[in-house]
Amino acid sequence: MRVGGAAAQTPRMDTVIDVQHVTKTYGGRRAVDGVSLQVEEGEIFAILGPNGAGKTTLVEAIAGLRATDSGQIRVLGLDPRRDRNALRQQLGVQLQESALPDNLRVWEALDLYASFYANPADWRQLLDGLGLDAVRNSRFAKLSGGQKQRLSIALALVGNPRIAVLDELATGLDPQARRDTWELIEDTRDRGVTVVLVTHFMEEAERLADRIALIDGGRLVALDTPEGIVRRVDGDAQVRFRPSAPFDESILTGLPEVRSVTRSGSTITVAGDGNLVFAVTAALAQNGVIANDLRIEQANLDDAFIALTGRRLAS
Repeated sequence: MRVGGAAAQTPRMDTVIDVQHVTKTYGGRRAVDGVSLQVEEGEIFAILGPNGAGKTTLVEAIAGLRATDSGQIRVLGLDPRRDRNALRQQLGVQLQESALPDNLRVWEALDLYASFYANPADWRQLLDGLGLDAVRNSRFAKLSGGQKQRLSIALALVGNPRIAVLDELATGLDPQARRDTWELIEDTRDRGVTVVLVTHFMEEAERLADRIALIDGGRLVALDTPEGIVRRVDGDAQVRFRPSAPFDESILTGLPEVRSVTRSGSTITVAGDGNLVFAVTAALAQNGVIANDLRIEQANLDDAFIALTGRRLAS
C-alpha cells in the first residue's frame, strides 16, 4: 500500500496521473497535505473521503484549475498548469459545482462543449448512448437530477478524453438514479476512458473502484483496492450458524482457514480468512451437520474508515 508522504514511487509505464508530495494551503489550513498517488490507465480510481477532506482541491490541481504550494503533478506526462491547453484535449472534467445556464438546451450545451476540442466526439451519438435523445431540446433547468448527471458525463466525454474526472455525480440522486449513474460510469470505463471518481459514498467506491485513495483531513490515509483496504484493518470474516446436531469443535478448529470458534447459546461463530465459508460448510457436511441460518459477516470500507481515522464517514 502506498501512503502520502512516503518516498516517491517510480511511475509504471501505464501510469496516466502521477502526483508526488502535493500540498495546498488556504489561510493556514492544509486542504491537501503531502499527497502522493498514481492512477493507472483503464481503471476506475476513486478518491474517497468526507466533505471538506480536500478531494475537490486535489482533482482541481490535477486538472490544472488550481495551483499547488508544493509537489509535482504529471498527467499523461504533462504539467497541468504549464501544459493546460494541451492537457484539456485529453482530460474531461466535470466538477460537482459545475452548472449550466438554466435556459441552455441539452443539444446546445453539447454542441458548445464540442467546439472547444480539436477532435471531439459526435455529440449526437453521446445523446443516444447516454439516454438523452428524448430530452435533447429540453432546457437545463427542466432536467431531472439523473438527466443532469447524464449530461455531466456527456460533457466530460464530448472531447474524446483519455481521462475523465467525475466529481460527486451521485450526490442528491434517489437510489435508482444513483445506480443508473453508476452504470454510466462503468460504461465510460468500458469505452476505454480512465475514470477518476471523486465521492463520499462508501457504497459507490466499493462497487465501482478498481483502487481507492482514502482521503481525510487533506492526507492520504490509504491507497489500495477496496478489498486491500478492508484487509488492512481486519482480514477476518465471520460465519454464524445454528448446527443441526451437536458436533466436536475440533472438526473446525483444525482447519487452516479457521482462527477461532465460539458458542453463544445455540449459535456458533467461526472467524477466519481465505475460503472460510466453503471450508466450514464442507467440514460440517462431512460430519453430517447442516449449518442452519448461515450468515456471513465481514468488515467493509465503512469499518476500515473508522479504524483508520477514528470516525465514521457520513453519507
